[in-house]
Amino acid sequence: MKTLVICSGGLDSVSLAHIIADQHELTRLVSFDYGQRHRKELDFAAAAAKRLNVPHHLMDMRGIGAALSGSALTDDIDVPDGHYAEDTMRVTVVPNRNAIMLTIGFGIAAANGDEAVATAVHGGDHFIYPDCRPEFTRAFDKMQKAALDGYANVQLYTPFVERSKADIVKEGAAHSTPFAETWSCYKGGEAHCGRCGTCVERREAFHLAGVEDPTLYADPDYWLEAVAEGEKR
Repeated sequence: MKTLVICSGGLDSVSLAHIIADQHELTRLVSFDYGQRHRKELDFAAAAAKRLNVPHHLMDMRGIGAALSGSALTDDIDVPDGHYAEDTMRVTVVPNRNAIMLTIGFGIAAANGDEAVATAVHGGDHFIYPDCRPEFTRAFDKMQKAALDGYANVQLYTPFVERSKADIVKEGAAHSTPFAETWSCYKGGEAHCGRCGTCVERREAFHLAGVEDPTLYADPDYWLEAVAEGEKR
């Protein structure tokens, strides 16, 4: 199956790209610059495309991102520390981000004869991000079939939508994903901060998967406190 992967440069999407390259026919990676607070992850997406020998489409969405205000990922708002299970993480929502990106991805796929658009949304995203939930992905796939009816047949591929980030780590490891060549941290420092929601989730996922975490964290032990606090809620 000729498959385009939406790739941010993070652990989830880079792992998915490696899995697709092994199991299907990876055709291209598509990434988005939507004015996020740093662009480090996009460099890792470009490196993944080069490593997997496929084109990398970097879409300039900065104008759109500027209108999607109110998120810690796009505005001058502090990124909160803690676990994704905490309500404070809602400030990291960029409204309708996945819906917009997937729509562009489907257009690129249809124009290039691809058969699927793959995205690495997973079960850990459901609490915070509505456009990562199974209800959304099913509805979006149905909408795209109507949007492209008679022109192209492209399906949405979401292998992790009912699974955990630890599952992604396990599968990524099985397909030789170079985890050190991925970037998750929302803060964009020299090293992963170890304190923001995505760093905590990343560190916890490696632990649960039983896979060695090669990531350098500025605060490597904070995740234990954050997970314990999240479990109280």
